[in-house]
This record gives sequence, C-alpha cells and structure tokens, in this order.
Amino acid sequence: MFFQRVYDKSLSQASYVIGCQATGESVVIDAQRDIDVYLRIADENNLRITHIAETHIHADFLCGSRELAAVTGARIYLSDEGGADWQYQFSHVGLQDGDVVQVGNLSLEVIHTPGHTPESISFLLIDNPATDKPVMVFTGDFIFVGDIGRPDLLEKAAGLAGTKEVGVKQTFQSLKKFATLPEYVQVWPGHGAGSACGKELGAVPSSTVGYEKKRNWAFRYNNDEQGFADYLLSDQPEPPRYFAMMKRQNKVDRPLLIAVPKHPKLSRAQFLAAYQKGLIIVDTRSKTDYAGGFIPGSLNIQGNSSFATWCGWLLDYQRQFILVAEEDSMEDLTRKLMRIGMDNMYGYISDIHDLGLDLETMDVVSIEEFETYIGKEDAQIVDVRGTIEYEAGHIQGADHAFVGTLQEHLDTISQDKQLVIHCQAGDRSTIAYSILKRNGFNKVKNYAGGMNEWKQKGNPVI
Repeated sequence: MFFQRVYDKSLSQASYVIGCQATGESVVIDAQRDIDVYLRIADENNLRITHIAETHIHADFLCGSRELAAVTGARIYLSDEGGADWQYQFSHVGLQDGDVVQVGNLSLEVIHTPGHTPESISFLLIDNPATDKPVMVFTGDFIFVGDIGRPDLLEKAAGLAGTKEVGVKQTFQSLKKFATLPEYVQVWPGHGAGSACGKELGAVPSSTVGYEKKRNWAFRYNNDEQGFADYLLSDQPEPPRYFAMMKRQNKVDRPLLIAVPKHPKLSRAQFLAAYQKGLIIVDTRSKTDYAGGFIPGSLNIQGNSSFATWCGWLLDYQRQFILVAEEDSMEDLTRKLMRIGMDNMYGYISDIHDLGLDLETMDVVSIEEFETYIGKEDAQIVDVRGTIEYEAGHIQGADHAFVGTLQEHLDTISQDKQLVIHCQAGDRSTIAYSILKRNGFNKVKNYAGGMNEWKQKGNPVI
C-alpha cells in the first residue's frame, strides 16, 4: 500500500493519496485546488489517480476534486447522506453509510459521521492483502487530533439558523460510533492546529482511536450530552467570511482552474489606470516595510501563512484586486489565493516607489507613548484581536473591534478622537490600520508591540 499526506500550512488542511501498488490504482481524499502536487506524486510512484473522494462539503477551502477529475478522468465519490439540502449538484458516485469503495486491493468503507455537517462521512481503510482488519480512518472535519469539528459553522458562516443544535446531537451520536472502532486504527484528520474548524486542534498530524478516546476532550462527556454541547459551542474562533462562499462553491457546478495561473506584472500606466478606477491594492510586504511607506488606500495583508485567510476575510469575490509583491513570491501567493477561489486578480507590481504617488507612512507608537493615551477623554483605544482573546484579558478601557469584521463596524470607531489600535504582536493591528486609513480615518496610531509587549512589561489586564 502507498500512503502520502499532503499538507497546506496556509489553511492547516490535509489531503491524502492512498494507492494499491499491485494494480497502480490510487485515490485522493479532500484534494486542494492546485492539483499538480497529486499528479507529481502519482507519476513518481507509478500510480494512476482512478478515484477521488471528499469527506464533506468543505467551507474553508475550494476543493480540487473536479479539477483533478478533469485532468485524470477519475471518478468522484461523494456523500449522498444528509438529506435533500446537502446533495452535491454535479455528477458523482453517491455514497451512503456502509458502502465500500474498492481501490485496487484496498477497501474504503463509508461511515456516515454527521455533526460538523449533515452529510459528513469518514473512510475506514482496509489493506486487504495484509489483513481483513481496518488500519486507518480518514475523518475529515469530524475527529481531529485532540478536538472535534464544530457544528456551529453552518449557522455562523453560512447563515443557516438552527443547524448548530441539530449538529451537536449528531456529533454526540457520531462519537459513539467512532468509539466502537478498534483502538489501534490510525486517525488521519482533515486539519491540524490553526484551523478555524475547531478550537483545540493538536499539532501532530495523526493519532489513533485509542489515543483520542483517552485524550480528546469530547470523550469526557460520554454520558453528559448537555455538558458536551456547552463545551463544544463555547469559545469557538470567528469563522472567516469566505467560508460561506466556499460552502456554496463546493456544492454547485463551477468553472474549473486546472493550472496555476500566471498573472501579469503591470506597467506604471496600467497600474495607475486601474488605481484610478478603484481597484483594491493588497500590499503583501512585511508590516515593517508597509509602515515605512505605502500606497494610499492599500490594504496590508502580509504574504505569510495567514495570507489566504485574511484575504478571505477582507476581499470581495466580485471585485478585482492588485497585489504589491515580489515576482519570486507570486506563484506561492497565487496558489494560496486559488485554494480559496480568489481568482479575480488583475495583476501585480513590485516597486511602489516609481509610480509617481505620494506614499504615506504609518504612525507607530512605543509603549511609553501608548500609555499616555489610556484613560484620556479625547482618545479611543481599540483592541482588534478575536473575541476570545479580548475576553481572556485586555487593557482596561480598550474597546473591542475584531479586525476581520472591522469594515462592518466602523460606526463604533470615533472619527474625532485620537485612535490607538493594537492586537497581540502587530500583524493584525497593521491590517486594521490600513482598513481605517482606507476608510478616511486620519487620526490613527498603531501600538505595534501589542499585548505581547504589554504583558511582558508586567502591565495589568482585565
């Protein structure tokens, strides 16, 4: 048997290639959209991609199953569970609880594990030449290492009211089904630490059924469904705005993007014409470089591992945008964007200094200057971290406005007072600074040291 995990750090998303080396057949589970990685793995290991499967309708990335099927001719195997509202709207082989998918000499038994979503399934793998016992289970967003998939995403991200209560009950029952599997079976989940699909995901890539029964918090509530529900629904991170788009795009038919696109480098004239038309400028440079000089109205979303998530929070899928980025980083950034279906890029520029524009600089304050604004009547301190972080401990007098939804809550920010914003370590406050400046807030200062420096200096939090 051949097995390889493919992991996208930018979205904390895992996909899997499993092959029968005797027949050369293989299956890809929960493929990312830039599919060349799977084609390369198959080619290097003398495999043919003959099967493509998904564990559920994903919300956090645009699944590449259809791109992969278009290139390889493989059949797509998807859940037909969950009821009429949870059916994929494109051609596929439908799966239900108890079905078995044969991949050469390997068997994938379908287990309906609803909760995170109603149609969610897991795949129990049997390597038949070696044993008639299961050896691995691919759980998607049902079971993670140390955590389980949250059932409130459909309500919070997709606006489907009333689904979380049903999801909690379904999850509780699915856990009982999972607990009957042999304890030696390896668990391979759809996400690792950093995903917004749970709150306590472990950093190790896999575990076993026995390990999860001992260490996963969900199994502490075997006979307490209400306690389970209370803990599961509490303190979940804010789901990014783009999740609703992904949920729809992964369910319906859509245009395919088979290869990683190459976006043009814009001339000065092309950029200025687009800038005058109001195209969004996303500056992917470091927060330090951005602070030293930026195009007026541009958003700073650093091109690091969180790049796609923040683009999904802040960009409109219907509006074109331009990146400020080095040429050698464009392929990586393009891949990160295409994994969430953010394809509406007009082009990019690398040098902002030869555009003939008057650049702005960021007003960054030290902790000493920051302290002078605390408690002042004519100043507003704004903490742009997540709700859970803010409630766990914040500076007295600081208002809360999460950066991901700041654009919808500008009415809570004073136009007249001196604004001083901060986050944990300066990344998110720089994003917030760029949002505020873009929206006409001129009296803004950024305390880039944030809560990290504040607490390191022994200052109090409430």
